[in-house]
Amino acid sequence: MPTNTVTNWFGNVVSHPSVIVDAHSVEDIVAIMKDRATYPSPVRAVGSNHSTAPCGVADGGTLIRMKMNQILNIGPDSLTVQSDALHIDMAKALEAKALQFYVNTEIGSLSAGSASCAGTKDASFPGQYGQVGSYVTGVKMVLPSGELLEVTEETQPELMQKVRSSYGLFGIIYEVTYKIRPLTPMHVHHKTFSLEEFIASLPELIALNYSMMFYIFPFDNKITIEFRKDNPSATGEPNRAAWALRNHIWGTSGPKFGHDIEQNISNPTIRYGIIDAFNAAWRLQLETIVSSDYTIPPDQIIHYPTVSDDSRYTFSLFAFPEARYPEVLAEFFKFAKEYYSQKGYRSNLLYVGYRIAQDQKALLSYSFDGTVMTIDPVSTANAGWDEFLGAYNQFCNERAGLPLLNQTPGLIAAIVQKAYGDRWKAFAAARKEFDPNDRLLNNYFRELLT
Repeated sequence: MPTNTVTNWFGNVVSHPSVIVDAHSVEDIVAIMKDRATYPSPVRAVGSNHSTAPCGVADGGTLIRMKMNQILNIGPDSLTVQSDALHIDMAKALEAKALQFYVNTEIGSLSAGSASCAGTKDASFPGQYGQVGSYVTGVKMVLPSGELLEVTEETQPELMQKVRSSYGLFGIIYEVTYKIRPLTPMHVHHKTFSLEEFIASLPELIALNYSMMFYIFPFDNKITIEFRKDNPSATGEPNRAAWALRNHIWGTSGPKFGHDIEQNISNPTIRYGIIDAFNAAWRLQLETIVSSDYTIPPDQIIHYPTVSDDSRYTFSLFAFPEARYPEVLAEFFKFAKEYYSQKGYRSNLLYVGYRIAQDQKALLSYSFDGTVMTIDPVSTANAGWDEFLGAYNQFCNERAGLPLLNQTPGLIAAIVQKAYGDRWKAFAAARKEFDPNDRLLNNYFRELLT
């Protein structure tokens, strides 16, 4: 059969499946799984294909494009959808009924199927988790044999824990049920610190009991913290402009600006001087405009275009134990500056980070052993990005960083095995039990499992 070319949303992860097929029903998926002659292995399923790592690549195999996106049921504390339903669409449907997700994650193109079996990131609210899949309470999937399986947290909690980090290697998920909650007003404000101020203040900042996301600027020696918390006593009309501004700069105008400056200004001193000035203005807008006692949680979710354009960006992620984060962050500031001095490369955007509470809902949760904080480079993939990520991966691996299999490019088996240890072995055993003939196993996961 002819070989096709498919990329992820950003365009830098390339897949060459022999067959591309759309799945509009469970019966379509069953037929694909059973007909090995027409639909060769590996079989991988994708939704919006936003992953920055090649977990959905199906070289020489079959790529299923999921076309099942219906909202099936909204109850007082649960939501059931087909697996290609997008988070921004589900959030709007919930908001119309005065309900919301527990985790209103930034990437609105996240599909329910991906959220239920792959890692995500968002700063945890007090007493809550920061990973979308931790609030998935049930899934239905088509197994590699073509048989159907339903798994729920109530009846099979240990299996559900494994499914939440199965990355489509146990079966193709076609239906997902979430735990949801009443729509609650949310407070947000921002404050900027020098690196030294941040490190000195971190224990007191944690004690404030806010959700915290970090905008990290190594070349300015600054960190802006986004503080969020539920504010059920808020009155008046909600502020719908605050998150709209943040989302426009973060998701559209900022990346477009970085892309255009990179394209049009060859002198790096001038180029990055302009980018640093833009970042300074960005920090000011965060502090003065993205601040309100009454915002609507789903407004945090960004609507990205179906087809990416010059405003697209890509990213990576490693998480570190909270106790070690100040030391690691200070070393990262030094690393980023030295890398630019020696190699002439720096990101043309910024870096971000999240504080994520301990969470054992998924076997491969990166906060399984305790609360973590992350360092996430973000870029338009300007020249030198891939080489930088190789050095960044080494930096993080040397400091016991934990990656995300779908959001950390350039992973190798040694990094994953060091990060997840016995949990990685347990995952490998479970995967083999579900898929003994490697119907769903692509080269990316095969190499990591070696």
